[in-house]
Amino acid sequence: MKKVLAITLVLSLIFCLAACGGKTNDNGTVPSADNNSESQPASQGESVSDNSNDAAAAGLTGKINIINLDDRDPSVLKGIVIKGNCAGTAEGFNNREASLDDVRCIFELNEWIEFYPDTDKEYALRVWILKHRDDQEYYNTAKFSDLDPNFANYCDLHYPADEDNPDEYPWGSFYLNPEECEPGYYDFIFTYEGKAIATLLTRFYNENELSDKSDAELEALMHE
Repeated sequence: MKKVLAITLVLSLIFCLAACGGKTNDNGTVPSADNNSESQPASQGESVSDNSNDAAAAGLTGKINIINLDDRDPSVLKGIVIKGNCAGTAEGFNNREASLDDVRCIFELNEWIEFYPDTDKEYALRVWILKHRDDQEYYNTAKFSDLDPNFANYCDLHYPADEDNPDEYPWGSFYLNPEECEPGYYDFIFTYEGKAIATLLTRFYNENELSDKSDAELEALMHE
């Protein structure tokens, strides 16, 4: 009788060990030391939810990125000058020619930002300001709305025909309220007839963070 009980116990242990060794995940695979059910932390330098690292890696260039698609005409924007009223001098950092390759792209929160586009007067453009997205192709088909969670502001650009010196007057201006927006990377999305035709990667700093910097220092930051 004792021998039968001993054999029974041995067989039970063998079956238990076989059952434990054959345990699988929900997808039917056998777990291993490299396949834990708990999620692993992102490796160093890998972004989890913040796209600012991707923007920093891409680097600011001051270059307008034109969106060439068959359903839109990006040629309405031939160039642009963007100025601010806090950082840089009027004779230096803010004294640029209209361009698509050398456009001011660093600003402070609460700084008034002015647009002087090189475009035919009948064209009405809008600039959307959104928190930077790593997936820039999103803008190819995006429907722009102030309900977008990344929405920060927008600015309509109209030729200032009623001004005494319309060619020297901004077509539109805006600022980012520091109580509502955080410093960091933002996309300027230039739209015509509701569709994106160009983008510009920009960076906004805290108030007074750029005000004391020289034009040369600002230029270095703009091409970091």
